[in-house]
Amino acid sequence: MIQAPNPPQPHEVPGIASAEDGVVILDGPNGIAVTMTAEAAAKTGESLMEAADVAKKQRCFDRPP
Repeated sequence: MIQAPNPPQPHEVPGIASAEDGVVILDGPNGIAVTMTAEAAAKTGESLMEAADVAKKQRCFDRPP
């Protein structure tokens, strides 16, 4: 019998952003690190905030009264 893979679980520990030598470094869970330009980091931050707002609303609607 083939077992379905477990879907990825969301992390509860936030990433930490820092600036070095004119770029932004985002350190995330499990050793993930992303280096971005300041412009890309700003757009990523905006996108993350928008997605977080949507996700919070989805959780509220998914919970039974």
